Amino acid sequence: MIRATGSRRFPVALCSQQLPGSLPMKASRHGKPAGPLRVAKRPPAAGPWLTAAMAGILTLSAGSIHAEPSQRQADVALVKSLLRENLPQRSFDFATIAEACSGKRVLPLDDSPAHRRALAAIETALSGTIRELNTADSPVRKLRRINEASRFFEDGLRARLSAMHGFSCDSAPTRAGDRQRSGYPDLRLVDKITGTVFYLDPKLVEQGSINSTLRSFYFEPKSETLKITDDAVHLLIGIEHDGKTGEWNFGRWRLVDLSRLKVRLKAEFQASNADLYEKSVLPLPAHSP
Repeated sequence: MIRATGSRRFPVALCSQQLPGSLPMKASRHGKPAGPLRVAKRPPAAGPWLTAAMAGILTLSAGSIHAEPSQRQADVALVKSLLRENLPQRSFDFATIAEACSGKRVLPLDDSPAHRRALAAIETALSGTIRELNTADSPVRKLRRINEASRFFEDGLRARLSAMHGFSCDSAPTRAGDRQRSGYPDLRLVDKITGTVFYLDPKLVEQGSINSTLRSFYFEPKSETLKITDDAVHLLIGIEHDGKTGEWNFGRWRLVDLSRLKVRLKAEFQASNADLYEKSVLPLPAHSP
């Protein structure tokens, strides 16, 4: 039979069933045998009840590692297919990935008048933004992490480019028309004369780490929140900083045409703290800080 035992804080489900030729034993509070157990006569309706109770113990709630057989088989098939793809050894054209997700073309940077005008405007806006953020009272000097400074470059570039004749610049909207900082790309620059769209993505990089193999560019395909909504030139702006925490100075910068970029796909299964600790098996002791 099945019953709950143990302390109020740590209930334990016990299931006793006599095996042929064995002597039934009962469990003590500490989980050790405490002597023979008297087995009561099982009620006539106990068979179905036992089956249902066992199923209740062995079947966990949704979101656990257990799933319905058909879903489990589908999950296993997906994992095996990912392994067969040998993803860590493959690379993909970013232009192909972006177009596959958005239906919009990634245009290469060329020597056309519209592209030359955009490059000149970007250089002017970026030079002014760097000068502003290198001052002693720069707002980035109050930040704890250099990654938090990216938004100041976005704001500086947007304000300066929008003020230039023949251009408009704003945060890149999602498919749903919302504007958000998170996600690629950050800014949408438009040459008003031709209607050519340029997506800009400022990135901060420490001096001397240009050749690092650590991941620094991420693109996560979405549906409604996808921010690639135009055929456009995609430009990444790499801005170097000196690495002096709280006293950052910014210097050289590089412009990268992402139509030439190769990317890799990392298949990664992940969980948040809420996923991990929502159903903790053991709570913290009462005296824990």
